Amino acid sequence: MRSFTLGDFDFALPAKLIAQHPAAERSGSRLLDGTQLQPVDRGFRELPGLLRAGDLMVFNDTRVVKARLFGEKPTGGKLELLIERVLRDCDVVAHMKVSKKPALGTQLKMVGGFTATLTGRWPQADGPLYRFTLSDEPYLLMQRHGHVPLPPYISHPDSAADESRYQTVFAEHPGAVAAPTAALHFDHEMLSQLDSLGIRRAMVTLHVGAGTFQPVKTENIAEHRMHSERYAIAPATLQAIEETRQRGGRIVAVGTTSVRTLESWALSGEAQGDTSIFITPGFRFQFTDLLLTNFHLPRSTLMMMVSALAGYDHVMALYRHAIAQRYRFFSYGDAMLLQRQP
Repeated sequence: MRSFTLGDFDFALPAKLIAQHPAAERSGSRLLDGTQLQPVDRGFRELPGLLRAGDLMVFNDTRVVKARLFGEKPTGGKLELLIERVLRDCDVVAHMKVSKKPALGTQLKMVGGFTATLTGRWPQADGPLYRFTLSDEPYLLMQRHGHVPLPPYISHPDSAADESRYQTVFAEHPGAVAAPTAALHFDHEMLSQLDSLGIRRAMVTLHVGAGTFQPVKTENIAEHRMHSERYAIAPATLQAIEETRQRGGRIVAVGTTSVRTLESWALSGEAQGDTSIFITPGFRFQFTDLLLTNFHLPRSTLMMMVSALAGYDHVMALYRHAIAQRYRFFSYGDAMLLQRQP
């Protein structure tokens, strides 16, 4: 089997192809059909015609929280927190952006009138995450004073429009700091159409962390330390997957987060927990037949995942086509449908 390095997943992307805003309508994006030998340019509204009655679409129903908070140190230095995870009571885990890290025990004054006290690192002493105790209930504070945690490649400040559009129409369980972006294309009309065609739906929950944007820094990709995210699969979804398999239907993962959830369950046998699964070419998929996904960052773990599913050469050819045809990239961009290689 071919040995891959980080450079194999690089490509030149014109900055003007990075979508800064969503399409006017959720289902108004383009769809690159990559299930054939040659790419086919479609509109997203054509997706139901590419599926079959009896297929099961698996969506991630996590809800993005307004996890970006601003404040200052006692010295007056400005800082930013990105809440990655709520632990218990008022304890949270967060990324901290600041010129000089404050000492343990420092009480930070946050915009909105509350405080955040630095209590340590989490989970490792040398990791990128910090543990804080907030002065009130974390989700309440984020809802009142937080900002939508738009990805780093989106240049404008968050707005009321982002609060609506950087969220799926079926988002339920709060805890994500990044949206399951492939599912942003679905509106209620499309979901109703899928139902009418006998295409089933099921939900998993994976709280997407900021690590999804973490660059891979090692040329030897096996040395990369993958971030951890929480997931859960409800009994009804487990049953739907089993019934789909028995009837010969296909499992269609909507987004890479659904893939991470399904394949983590396949490997561990655990329907809930933390996963740091790292999917690279050579991985054997057990519960993903098709994948609907957006276009991903160069040199990213997500490029490695889609290459593992649909084949490296095929995926890179699709990306060259997408760039030539001026598809819109990343979270607010267009979509692509892939099929698992034999």
